[in-house]
Amino acid sequence: MAGNSKRTIIHIESTAGTGYRYTITKSSRLHPERVEYKKYDPIIRKHVVFKETK
Repeated sequence: MAGNSKRTIIHIESTAGTGYRYTITKSSRLHPERVEYKKYDPIIRKHVVFKETK
C-alpha cells in the first residue's frame, strides 16, 4: 500500500472505547502532528472521532 511512497501507514482508534481501528496512510510532511477523523464505528453504530495511535 505505501511500499515506495512517502506516505506512512498509521492506525486510528475510536474514542468511544470500543477498540475499533482503521488503517490509513498519511503524509508526514504535510501532517506532522497527530490526525483526527470523524468516522463510522460499526460496534456502536455511530460516527465518532478517531485519533491516531502510536
